Amino acid sequence: MKVGIFLSNINPHGGGGFTFQDDIIASLLKLESKHTFAIFGQQSGDRNKEISNKKIQFIPLDDSFFKQARLNLKRIISSLPLIRRFLRGKNKSPFQQVIEELGIEMVWFLTPDYTKVDIPYIYTVWDLQHRLQPWFPEVSKKGRWKVRERMFSDAIQRASAVIIGAEAGKTEIVHFYGVLPERIRLLPHPTPSFALNASKGNHKEVLIKYKIPEGYLFYPAQFWPHKNHVGLLLAVHLLREKYDLVLPVVFVGSDKGNVHYIRKLIGDLDLTTQVYFLGFVPQEDLIGLYRNAFALTYLTFFGPENVPPLEAFALGCPVIASDVSGAQEQLGKAVLLVDPKDEDQIALAIKSLYDDSALRQRFIQHGLDRAASWTGEDFVKSVFKIIDDFEPILRCWDNVKPYGAGV
Repeated sequence: MKVGIFLSNINPHGGGGFTFQDDIIASLLKLESKHTFAIFGQQSGDRNKEISNKKIQFIPLDDSFFKQARLNLKRIISSLPLIRRFLRGKNKSPFQQVIEELGIEMVWFLTPDYTKVDIPYIYTVWDLQHRLQPWFPEVSKKGRWKVRERMFSDAIQRASAVIIGAEAGKTEIVHFYGVLPERIRLLPHPTPSFALNASKGNHKEVLIKYKIPEGYLFYPAQFWPHKNHVGLLLAVHLLREKYDLVLPVVFVGSDKGNVHYIRKLIGDLDLTTQVYFLGFVPQEDLIGLYRNAFALTYLTFFGPENVPPLEAFALGCPVIASDVSGAQEQLGKAVLLVDPKDEDQIALAIKSLYDDSALRQRFIQHGLDRAASWTGEDFVKSVFKIIDDFEPILRCWDNVKPYGAGV
């Protein structure tokens, strides 16, 4: 079977989305399959060479492709005759035209980014937080709620299979979109390979490079409101005022519109000398930042899965994380879970690791065990199984000549 894989913008600044996509493509290149693949997206030059050497087709989708798609959509909306042609299949989307020309039989949307296709497809869902917590501005303001809802509603309901990482997410898909449970596949996020395969050592040079002290609380997260940097800052302030415990905080991540608010709060709490903003850092520096941290404090309000705790597990960094829906399933006993709304609880969790070195070490060991249990290759093998299971259905019609052509 010839399968198309649709990538989002694969850019290191994309955070966990970049890490996930890059790992899946790397795993795909390592594994043998009876299927052939055409990868659609933007990729790095090094990965392009690797793809060509492996004889897996890579189809670049640059900005001009998406500009043309938007132009076609505007033309369709503004013209009733074009709407009728579109409904009859005479005015196809650019992506639909490409996959027909290449003889693609099935598409795998590797991330929630979706463009309409008229062939069977596998759709990946990371979260439905616009439904669960629509008050967060990043999923509601400037029409974002409607955009997300239209995309998910169309993509999920028509998908041949929907991938989600946790049972909690599966329940949400069934509840909000009425999809039969048997069409949903549980495939957790894999532990990122850069963390699993990192070189040994403590990487102290990263402390010198960024001029940060040892023993800091580490929070790698883009500055969205839902990431709850506020909860950590309030807990750190409480630790200083109530317990005389002063711990540095290191923030890593790009600004998504909330940095100015976080900086103001830091000033109001008199935490300026304790908090370090590193912005975006390359993946190789993340290794040292995890290894030299006292703990990862990942206090997001969004679930059901998050990637940084898995990175921390693999790199021997103990984890304090939000007890959001799906967290216990993803992280198990390898993490201290806290209510992200409760700064007292967050502070006490940090203090418990500080006061009990044996407890901290137990969490480190549990994390190392958890990290090795599910990799990118495991994920891709499971997707191969989804494709294999669908193959007997696809043989029921001609996938080279579009169904109904010439009728």
